Amino acid sequence: MTVEEHPFARFIKILGKGRNGMRSLTRQEAYEAMSLFARYEVEPEQLGAFMSLLRVKEETPDELAGFAMALRESMVKPAGNAEVCIDWPAYAGKRRQLPWFVLAAVLLGRNGYPVFMHGLSRDDERLYSEEALKALEICDSKSLSEAVAYIKQGGFAYMKIGNLSPVTAELMETRTLLGLRSPINTVVRMLNPLSAPLMMQGVFHPNYAQVHQQAGLILEQPALIAFRGEGGEAERAPDRNCNLTGISNGEAWEESWPAMLPPGKYSQETSMGLAHFKSVWLGSSEDKYGELAVTGTVAIVLRTLGICANEEDATARAMQMWNARHTTALKGPVACQGI
Repeated sequence: MTVEEHPFARFIKILGKGRNGMRSLTRQEAYEAMSLFARYEVEPEQLGAFMSLLRVKEETPDELAGFAMALRESMVKPAGNAEVCIDWPAYAGKRRQLPWFVLAAVLLGRNGYPVFMHGLSRDDERLYSEEALKALEICDSKSLSEAVAYIKQGGFAYMKIGNLSPVTAELMETRTLLGLRSPINTVVRMLNPLSAPLMMQGVFHPNYAQVHQQAGLILEQPALIAFRGEGGEAERAPDRNCNLTGISNGEAWEESWPAMLPPGKYSQETSMGLAHFKSVWLGSSEDKYGELAVTGTVAIVLRTLGICANEEDATARAMQMWNARHTTALKGPVACQGI
C-alpha cells in the first residue's frame, strides 16, 4: 500500500536537505507554505520542524514577503475604508525604558497621520503598549471594523494580534514550545492589514533592518522605516546614534542620525511606572529623555513620509507638535496623500 506524502512535506524537504542540498524558499513557496498554516492544514510535528529549520537558516526577504502575503489574505477585512497613514507593530515590550513610542503614535494620529498599532502583551517583566494605552484611557479594538471606527474618531487604534490574526498569534507561541525565536516575530511586523502607506519597523538586531527594507520593496510598500529601536520597538533612543534604513516613494535609502543626548545621562527606568508616563503626556511632569524619545521618533516618521527633507527640519516640526499637543484640534487624515 502506497502512503501519500503530506502536502506540506515538500517545504520541509527544501529547508532540510542537508548542508549542500538545502535552499531558501522562493516567494511563491513561502506563500503556499504559510497559506497551509493559515488554513490549519499542517501537523504539529511539521510546524516544529519548519520553524526550527527556518530559525537556523534565518528568513530571507522573499520568504518574509511570501509569508506576509499569505497571512494578510487570511485576515477578515474591515467594513468600510480606513484612511490609515501608519502601520505600527508593537511586539517587543520595554524593559529599560517607558514605552515613549506610544505617545509618538498618538501624537501623530492627532496631527493628521492616522495610526493603526497592533501588538501583544505577555506576563513577563516587560512593559507593553497595551498597558501604556490603558494608562492613557485608550481601549483596544476587538475587530478591524472597530479599529477603523476608532481611527476615524481619534486618529489612532490598537488591536491585539490574537484578535487581528489568531493563526499568527498561535504561530508566535511556538517560541515557548521550541525555545527558539520564531520567524513569525519578523513576519508579524509586515502584516499591515489596513494597507497603510508607511510601515514602522523597530528591530533589536540591526541586520534585520535591511531584511525588512528588501521585503518591503518586494511587497511594493510605498514607505517603510526600519531602525534599531529602544528595546526592539520602533522608538528612537535619544542617547545613541540612529541608523535609518528606509523606503520613501518606493525607493530605498539609508541615513545616520547623531545622538540627541550624551549616552546614559538622562536614562530612566520603567520602575517610575505609568503614572509618570501619563503625567508627561498631560504636561504635569517633565522628562527630558522621554520627550526626546517621542519627538525623535516623530521626526523619523516625518522624514520618511517626505513631509520634512532632513533631520533638522523634522525634529523642529516634531517639537512643535509636542509643545502644541494640548491645543491642537484633531486633524483630518490628509497628511499621507501622494505617498
